[in-house]
Amino acid sequence: MSMLDWNNYRRQVVAGVGAIGKLAPDTVKGYATLSGAGAKTGHLDAKTRELIALGAAISLRCDGCITVHAAEAKKHGATEAEVAEALGAAISVNAGAALVYSTRAHEAFKEA
Repeated sequence: MSMLDWNNYRRQVVAGVGAIGKLAPDTVKGYATLSGAGAKTGHLDAKTRELIALGAAISLRCDGCITVHAAEAKKHGATEAEVAEALGAAISVNAGAALVYSTRAHEAFKEA
């Protein structure tokens, strides 16, 4: 059982971005420039960049980002185990952020 038809969803996202590109071409062009900037440095390989992007995608809760970066990670040779490790790192960072922000909530409560 699948939560979503990810391939169809990815096609819908790409089509939707294409439609926005026709209405606001500079916005989409700017995004594409920003998105491709990291690839030009050559410091990280494409698979590593996609694994990082996939971790960020779950942190941002963006299904569109998830479907695009999961497919790209697979295309660049990422294994299921590597994806699991990247997602584990993102889960850990999110838990850490919640812990840090808990100190803020605790302080706000004490000062209320």
